[in-house]
Amino acid sequence: MLEVNGLTVYYGPLPAVREASLKVEAGQLVGLIGPNGAGKTTLLKAVSGLLKPAAGRVRFDGTDITGWPAERVCELGVVHVPEGRKLFPRLTVLDNLRLGAYLPRARAELGRTLQEVFELFPRLYERRGQLAGTLSGGEQQMLAIGRGLMARPKLLILDEPTLGLSPRLAYELLELVKRLNTERRLTLLVVSQEVMHLLRLADFAFIMETGRITAGAPAAKLVSDPKVRQVYVGL
Repeated sequence: MLEVNGLTVYYGPLPAVREASLKVEAGQLVGLIGPNGAGKTTLLKAVSGLLKPAAGRVRFDGTDITGWPAERVCELGVVHVPEGRKLFPRLTVLDNLRLGAYLPRARAELGRTLQEVFELFPRLYERRGQLAGTLSGGEQQMLAIGRGLMARPKLLILDEPTLGLSPRLAYELLELVKRLNTERRLTLLVVSQEVMHLLRLADFAFIMETGRITAGAPAAKLVSDPKVRQVYVGL
């Protein structure tokens, strides 16, 4: 489904991503892990069209989308839920969700998709008339993911969906992400600080350090890797 080959992305004169390659198969939940500043967010932005790479290729469903603007990438089925949620705080929950269905094919199924989002996140239904800016952090993250789902993606990219949440809420949110993968067969590429829990849920994972993809393996193998456990949980 998604293939990234030799991607290099610059911020100013410095490369933030260096010759990075990864692959996401249809139906997979794939984790991208690494320390802060490793280049994970930059890589995701280059995939979704928010940044233009200096070198390398990005292919989605067999189409070369390298350097495409974000709107065209989204039309093809790649939806990016960015770090920081980026909601419209003065609009209601329902209005924020409706804005996610701006593509013609998504607008045509707006009612059905809304029902699916409310089934996944019942709390959003309860607060559908509430201003987004008055929601708790966990509710805002649910809304950000729900808005992404309104576009009816083939691939959903989640950048730090657990950031700022309590361990309990972070756990619950990742469990919901796994449900999207298993019950709805949605393909996901996820970055999260909850590394070990993400690895327990993911099918495959890549490790990124100083702008490079340094390893890629089945997530179950990385969970039991002593080096990974030492770096991320201190065991």
